[in-house]
Amino acid sequence: MKKSKKIIKINNSNIKKLKIMGLLSFFILLLLVLRLAYLQFIKGDWLSRQASSQQTSTRTITPERGIIYDTNGKVLAMSAEVDTVSVNPSRLKYSDDTDVSLEFAAQSFSNIFGLDYAETLEKLSSATSSVTIASKVESDKIELLRNWMESNEIYSGISIDSSIKRYYPYNNLACHMLGFTGTDGNGLFGLENFLDSILSGTVGKVVTVTDSINSEIPNQEQSYIDAQNGSNVYLTIDVNIQSIAEKYLSQAVIDNIADYGTVIIMQPSTGNILAMANYPDYDLNTPFTPTDATILSTWDTMSSEEQTNYLYEMWRNKAVQNTYEPGSTFKIITSAIGLEEGIVEKETPDVFYCAGHEVVDNVTINCWRHTNPHLGESLKQALANSCNPAFIQLGLKIGAPTLYKYYNAFGLLSTTNSLFYGESNSVFYNEDSINKFEVAAMSFGQGFNITPLQLVTAISAIANEGILMEPRIVDKIVDTNTGSVTVPEPVQVRQVVSKQTASEVMDMLDYAVSNGTGKYADVKGYSIGGKSGTSENLGQGDGTYVASFLGLSPTVNTQVVILVALYNPKGDSFQGGEIAGPVVGQILSEILPYIGVASTSNSASDYETKTMPDLENKTIAEARDLLQSYGFIVNVDSSAEDSELVTNQMPRKGSNLLEGANVFLYTQNSNVATSVTVPNFRGMSVPEAINVASEHKLNIVLDGSGKVISQDIAADTQVEIGSVINLTLKSELDGGW
Repeated sequence: MKKSKKIIKINNSNIKKLKIMGLLSFFILLLLVLRLAYLQFIKGDWLSRQASSQQTSTRTITPERGIIYDTNGKVLAMSAEVDTVSVNPSRLKYSDDTDVSLEFAAQSFSNIFGLDYAETLEKLSSATSSVTIASKVESDKIELLRNWMESNEIYSGISIDSSIKRYYPYNNLACHMLGFTGTDGNGLFGLENFLDSILSGTVGKVVTVTDSINSEIPNQEQSYIDAQNGSNVYLTIDVNIQSIAEKYLSQAVIDNIADYGTVIIMQPSTGNILAMANYPDYDLNTPFTPTDATILSTWDTMSSEEQTNYLYEMWRNKAVQNTYEPGSTFKIITSAIGLEEGIVEKETPDVFYCAGHEVVDNVTINCWRHTNPHLGESLKQALANSCNPAFIQLGLKIGAPTLYKYYNAFGLLSTTNSLFYGESNSVFYNEDSINKFEVAAMSFGQGFNITPLQLVTAISAIANEGILMEPRIVDKIVDTNTGSVTVPEPVQVRQVVSKQTASEVMDMLDYAVSNGTGKYADVKGYSIGGKSGTSENLGQGDGTYVASFLGLSPTVNTQVVILVALYNPKGDSFQGGEIAGPVVGQILSEILPYIGVASTSNSASDYETKTMPDLENKTIAEARDLLQSYGFIVNVDSSAEDSELVTNQMPRKGSNLLEGANVFLYTQNSNVATSVTVPNFRGMSVPEAINVASEHKLNIVLDGSGKVISQDIAADTQVEIGSVINLTLKSELDGGW
């Protein structure tokens, strides 16, 4: 039997399906090839970089921020390692795995870190797995914590993490000038901000190869880029001079019930800022804590905007950021312009006439002595008398175009190009539309606004033989990575007036202190030049005044120019000569001996003494009036009433005392007299000895001339406050050294 053949028929529809599947497979294969080509040739580099980034770990290396020093190398700002203490309350256990009482922990943390117990307990009682108990903790507190943990056998639940804190050893000193850093270590205000790029350095990094779970692969190469630490900066300010300036400024603001005060001390030959301060101040280590007790008590009730506005005002460096009308201190500039232009000579008699007022554009402008006018005056007399009519007459003779030419030359129409944070510029009338009355007002320092720094810089040009210098605050920069030192040289801007004009103005300023309204700034043994200023805030129209005094010493080869300004004083006087002048004198009496300016008064005979009267059974008010008439400083317990009787006094009656002696009065209800430590006066000049005695609330009697060779009460002895120390002086020429 024949086998039949099986014939398989493939119909057209099956063939079509096979073709479609083949084409589809080819298309998919083609897409894969194209994708591979795209990844290999187009995206290859990018993918390689991505793979590398995912297989590497980068760790940053934080550079050390540079240190800020004063000119003598005393640290003003530095960075220190501090710790943050955090707690996981659920894991806070003893070594036997029993729970630590949260109340016990809260009380212990409060004692160690000086915290509020209730707030600490509330933190520990929260459901949070980790709470910060204390941040920026110094090493001594961490040591206390570790000892507490060890003694109580607590080994879990407490974390101590290290970080870097910016630290300011002098707390409030030069706070507005220095500024501070934020939590990230970057400068926020002041020189910390302006010099941030110099102080901060450059971040470094370590790049390491890692596996899929981000663990470091051993024996692999590391890429290490070293951090570049910030440079150290030495400033031109001197901590000692800064401290002296701040001491007297703060006392003046308090005594005269002023809103605030400003002081700037400049070396005119270099433009170096030796001191700059404002008061009230704040603590650089706690810059977000209000210094005003009233504000602090209501802080939590203030809105965030009110809090921010207060803090910004507290941080504001008013010496360079605030402007004011300088008043009669500006007559120095008008005098220099008049002399330089040959419009007036220094001592020509009766060149000006004061009738007690001057009428300009139908507006009457009074002299401060309008009821007893100065009558005929020379320029020298007019400056010493601070006579407004005389300077109105001079200003109108000079004219607006010439005035503005010199204002620009003195640097008053632009910022001083200093390194100070947020420096403001002046506000003057538009020269093209200024009228006669406005010219008259400008001539005696009203109707425009400048910063205290602009004024000190301009007057320093006169003290520097007519040469204007840029303010200089950075003395040198030390690169901590290489050791290289960069010294920014003093910048001479221009010759503003001639040496002859400058010398004549300095002579007039000397006369103004010895014979004019600047008498309260006089310092025995030194040549002091100066000019008082009392300006009304005409622009604000609030009836407030600025009392100021600008002093210079010595008047030949001038070493310091100093401005003290008190804003809105509400005490017994608002006259600059009466309340700012003495502050300038006090500051100069201490810093001139310190910087080595020789005194011409090193003999006991140069100083007048007065005998201490018997004050027993006089009222406090009577005793105060009598002692102040002698030129003594009266110290009375704050709780004593003026009507109470004096029962004890120090020094004792009959003591011979120098002017400015400290006298202490006691009543039946007064506190017991305190004791003080006698300093070592040996080797001091007379002015130095007087200042040191005053600082220690002691009095001295002088015998001889020269420098101190002995004292009748030994140094470091405890004596009653106000005691008298007898000092014997001897000159080197007498063989005393």
